[in-house]
Amino acid sequence: MNTRVNELGQPIGFPVPDWCLRARPPRDVMQGRFCRLEPFDADRHCAELFEAYADDHEGRTWTYLAYGPFASFHAFRDLMRAHFSGEDPLCHAIVDRRAGRAAGIASFMRIDPAMGTIEVGSIAYSPRLQRSRAATESMYLMMRRAFDELGYRRYEWKCDALNAASRRAAERLGFRFEGIFRQAIVYKGRNRDTAWYSILDREWPALRAAFERWLDDANFDRDDRQRERLSALTSAAIPGR
Repeated sequence: MNTRVNELGQPIGFPVPDWCLRARPPRDVMQGRFCRLEPFDADRHCAELFEAYADDHEGRTWTYLAYGPFASFHAFRDLMRAHFSGEDPLCHAIVDRRAGRAAGIASFMRIDPAMGTIEVGSIAYSPRLQRSRAATESMYLMMRRAFDELGYRRYEWKCDALNAASRRAAERLGFRFEGIFRQAIVYKGRNRDTAWYSILDREWPALRAAFERWLDDANFDRDDRQRERLSALTSAAIPGR
């Protein structure tokens, strides 16, 4: 009988030798060239974040999140303090290094050290951060922590199935679509079907190289326009994705 194999030619159900419990993500700063990710601190980050989100005059940042928009700074600070000051989700403020100010957030969540799975979520980029090298680098830094530093096996991305922008972002970053969980949750008075995506540890080395090639200064011209698209690089990195 033929043994079933995955897309990399490995037997399905292959052994995971010497597997052991992984550490939880530390509350350490992740340093990049264009951004740094600091463990969220309401007193330090909320004012800068609220100011940055105010640039989104239509409130589109919050359409597919379970919270927001916010009528006041106090409402924003109270929500952030209540929901993002713990260990899971472990929220990080994304600080644009050129401006020296927080311009978005992203969290490690549903952290399972025993199984080596972790999710990136509650991503909220302000207009100041969107479509920037800092935004992409922040995702690279979080993946690098999960895979290279902590040795996790599976990295997840989940979003509202109607959120076309989030689904495009997942595919651009190299995540593989796994399917739709129908009527997964209710939020803001409406049903949500959830789209699931993942990256596996065996896929990460090729994706890491794709990120580093895209982030390199040689990939941008004098007007800061990209020469190669990240989506093309990540698609080439994982054939059949």
